[in-house]
Amino acid sequence: MSQLPDIPRLYTALAEWLACMVYVMALRRRVEGWRLALEAGALLVVLSVFLVATGSLPVVFWLPCMAGAVGIMYGLIVLCGDVGPMDGLYYCVQAFVLAEFAASLVWQLHCFFLLDGPRFWGDWLLLLLVVYSGVFFAIRFSIQRVTTNNTPLSITWPELSSAIIIGAAVFGASNLSFLSVNTPFSGRYSGEIFNIRTIMDLGGMAILYAHYLQCWQIRVRRELEAVQNVLHNHYQQYQMSQESVDMINRKYHDLKHQIMVLRAEPDSGRRAAFLDQMEEEIKAYEAQNKTGNRVLDTVLTSKSLACARQDISLTCVADGTLLDFMDVMDLSAVFGNALDNAIEYEVQIADPAKRLIHVTVSSRRDFVLLRFENYCQDSLRFREGLPVTTKKDKSNHGYGLKSIRFVAEKYGGIVTVKQEREWFVLQVLLPVRGNIQK
Repeated sequence: MSQLPDIPRLYTALAEWLACMVYVMALRRRVEGWRLALEAGALLVVLSVFLVATGSLPVVFWLPCMAGAVGIMYGLIVLCGDVGPMDGLYYCVQAFVLAEFAASLVWQLHCFFLLDGPRFWGDWLLLLLVVYSGVFFAIRFSIQRVTTNNTPLSITWPELSSAIIIGAAVFGASNLSFLSVNTPFSGRYSGEIFNIRTIMDLGGMAILYAHYLQCWQIRVRRELEAVQNVLHNHYQQYQMSQESVDMINRKYHDLKHQIMVLRAEPDSGRRAAFLDQMEEEIKAYEAQNKTGNRVLDTVLTSKSLACARQDISLTCVADGTLLDFMDVMDLSAVFGNALDNAIEYEVQIADPAKRLIHVTVSSRRDFVLLRFENYCQDSLRFREGLPVTTKKDKSNHGYGLKSIRFVAEKYGGIVTVKQEREWFVLQVLLPVRGNIQK
């Protein structure tokens, strides 16, 4: 068996299509159902026709044709998967090396077991199904373990460049013998050439998977650090707010002494001025909330004062004793983030009469329900249970809601976000006991 035939183009087309679909199914998708099947099926036909039609061209056109196939793979990923151009190119590199390995492996096994003639007509089909199913399901399972939250990878230029270099090096080394046998690194015999290609593709696939895993770990670590920073910042805000509330309490204590002086003041004009001053100071003190939980009182008082400065009406009906099981940092983070997000939106509303925020804390059997509502005049889009930001700097937003979800999951609870007519509603449902995960 000195001369082995090359991989059939249909085998290669199917491997490249399946490799793309492995990543498309692991990503957030633009289309679903029959539209996904229709678009993906059409691109499978395009890819197959292209590779078969270019199979008889001279070897000088081999690299341009491979580039064209990669372009079709890229189109499949960005059209069916909801990814940006850079993420799409990164996944395309991953899919291309995976497809090269799968096609090389199945054809090498075919040549070893079935080249002299199949035992029955379906041998080649059975081998194709077994190998492709094994390879692509294994990779799909491995990817699913990494991309559990289906969040965008947001690949950077250095990461993308390194992946392209790895993919190009693997492709060049694995196919060097097919271009020329007159190099120090080329194989001389068909079996040897096939071994080089399969092993190089396997090694390249492993390296790229490790690269992929590292990129995701960096993203997760960065997001966790951002969430922790949000939690810490709100705890610091709580401490500062506590100082402000203490100052208000001292001022209230002083008012009692001022009343005694006022009673002894014979001048009605000065007495009226004193009364006006006291009224203003009492209005500020009225912003305090008495819920039965000192931490919650501090946060609500601070946010009430902020709302008063922005002509926002904040109403609160809360039994703070229900939240005594929560850690100070967690409690301040949940209410601080929720109210900051609401205030940030309400200040954009032109009519002060529509700047409304409602907060309730109530019991639901063995659960505590935190409900935050604010008037919302825009129609919001949601993705993975969270509203899609309309700000240009999307990468640095959304950590407030993520930190709330992080805290809720820590206590075994859940977070739901929805829009009810002209109200944005954030609900946090927590078990009474909390069950904090250490």
